[in-house]
Amino acid sequence: MLYCLSASHKTAEFATLERLSATVEITPPRLVGAHRNVRGAVIVATCNRFEAYLDLEPDADGSCLSPVAAVVETIAEAAGMAPRELRDSLAFRHDTVAVQHLFAVASGLESVVVGEDEIAGQVRRALEHAQREGAASSELETLFQRALEASRLVKNSSGIDAEGRSIVGVALDMASSRIRDWRETRVLLVGTGRYAAAALAAVRARGVRDVRAYSVSNGGVRFAERHDLALVPRADFAREAALADVIVSCTTARHYVLDAATLLAGRAKLPASGRRLRLTTSERAVPASSLVIDLGLPRNINPDVAGLEGVSVVDLETIRIHAAVDDLATMGDAQAIVSDATQRFSAAARVREVAPGLAALRKHVLDLLDAELARAQKRTGHSKATEEALRHFAGVVLHQPMTRSRILADQGQATAWIEGLSALFGIEAIQGPAGDAAAEESRVDPNDEPQPKSQQASA
Repeated sequence: MLYCLSASHKTAEFATLERLSATVEITPPRLVGAHRNVRGAVIVATCNRFEAYLDLEPDADGSCLSPVAAVVETIAEAAGMAPRELRDSLAFRHDTVAVQHLFAVASGLESVVVGEDEIAGQVRRALEHAQREGAASSELETLFQRALEASRLVKNSSGIDAEGRSIVGVALDMASSRIRDWRETRVLLVGTGRYAAAALAAVRARGVRDVRAYSVSNGGVRFAERHDLALVPRADFAREAALADVIVSCTTARHYVLDAATLLAGRAKLPASGRRLRLTTSERAVPASSLVIDLGLPRNINPDVAGLEGVSVVDLETIRIHAAVDDLATMGDAQAIVSDATQRFSAAARVREVAPGLAALRKHVLDLLDAELARAQKRTGHSKATEEALRHFAGVVLHQPMTRSRILADQGQATAWIEGLSALFGIEAIQGPAGDAAAEESRVDPNDEPQPKSQQASA
């Protein structure tokens, strides 16, 4: 059973999302190890959500309460929260509802900025991380691959992200009323990762020419070279922060990268207020005010920075409050695409449920046929025409139950069909290693006739 535990900007306080994102101990393998019935786990952690997608084996009574409770306790312990406190911030979804939610998330429909550019890449990297850790079951891999396909379809067909929306873009739009001329604005970019590249593209799209980058990890040389940026040394960070008109911070650091003391220390290195400072080949006045955009989760900027004279702070919580409502018609188109993709995924999943039974039934009938043909050959021999006729007859016998399996699976009665095989023929549909063969079997046309073994070997 597919299950999703979700804490997002719609269900949880910003402080809760910070606590969940701040711990590196919440990993897919740890969730898989939380309970014997957890077969796989993928974690999607972004600046506005923390979600665990689980592949669960139900208990004997068909319930998944025990593994879900174990996973919640594991996450709460790692985040330093009480399980009850965490449960109050979570939305619980399973099966088709969980599928549709992930498809909507990957398509940007659940983001603070609807249709944002970055989310599909974050979903893809979440799957890749779980795969590297050996925690992604085949069911979850299929789910996430289909979610990314749905995301591409929404992007190409609905026009929902035609404006290249992003959280940093919204933050810069909010800042525009305070910026006289972006072309004359000095920007300090704190961070040199994927998100920093998106932030850089956003500021340059507004005409900013003076951008410097600072790497918290003391790296970033390749990033600076690739994007033709000046890289700020650690020793100059405080001074550069004081000189910047706009600071955009977007790192994965688990601690504050800028606080009031650092900014004050940088100001102390500058000439007295009102004087001009010579920088390389041009003269520039020390900014009378500065804007700090904090896109990190957990926060990159210490809240005490907002208490300094002349400093304004825009963080994710502020962006969430002010994000614009999107066009309802465009949203409707995108949601229709997501809904259709969900239905197709669910239909395919229902067919996969009966695939082991199809493989077992076909094997049962063909084994009986081969045994009878072998006995007939020993007694009286038989002609090729006789064997072909009997194999055609076996195909006719298989056709109806195979067709019914798909009909019943589509009606949600796959379990009843498999139980019927056991009651009528004593056939047990085996899950596991036979899964690949069963999945292949589910694609066989029921009208195809069983081949003689000599032909099967050569096929």
